[in-house]
Amino acid sequence: MKGYGQFCPVAVACEIVAERWTPLILRELLAGSTRFNQIRQGLPLISRALLAQRLHVLEESGVIHSHARAAGRGREYRLTRAGEALRSIVDGLGAWGQHYAATQFSPENLDVGLLMFNIKRRVDVSRLPKPRVVVRFELRGLPARCRNMRTTWLILEPTGVDVCVKDPGFPVDLVLQAEMATLARVWAGHLTFGQGVRTGGLRLEGARELVHAFPGWLKLSHFAAVLQPAHAS
Repeated sequence: MKGYGQFCPVAVACEIVAERWTPLILRELLAGSTRFNQIRQGLPLISRALLAQRLHVLEESGVIHSHARAAGRGREYRLTRAGEALRSIVDGLGAWGQHYAATQFSPENLDVGLLMFNIKRRVDVSRLPKPRVVVRFELRGLPARCRNMRTTWLILEPTGVDVCVKDPGFPVDLVLQAEMATLARVWAGHLTFGQGVRTGGLRLEGARELVHAFPGWLKLSHFAAVLQPAHAS
């Protein structure tokens, strides 16, 4: 990125952290991703080469540091003190987007893989009622690029959560039929789960106790809290 030629602190900060994709890389690191492929899961449209280049710039700038993994190939990336200091800026961008970005749920911004990845890492496994709960998602209203993911499976276990795009072969405990845009709005905090059901955008089927409990297992987006006072159920 060509510099702005200014000693203004806004200008020099933007030279480091405001390049395309960099704020989203920071978002992933702040969310706890530490490995290259983890970061890329949250940025499915970035190329490997560009992600590597952006990480290199952030490391040179003192925002992150990396080291070879103790086991296996690749490196681990951690925020430095300077990187952690960017948390309030990234949170502020997210809060602004929640309130003012009119294109948040435009079709070109709806990505099933990204939504399921975020749901996967924001499940409260401590609240699960049994060793394994399998939820089949049946989605409609998908952008053309995501139509091969109309059906996905969420495997919930106390030891971790996984997403499958092929039938994992386990008995299904819950079936969530959802309009993609409605599910995204619920995840982002613009609607409660109950509101999504009442509008017809969500339908959850299964044993009554699991249907009742399921919304409470989802911690929702980190930015959902921005809108909670206005959308309390």
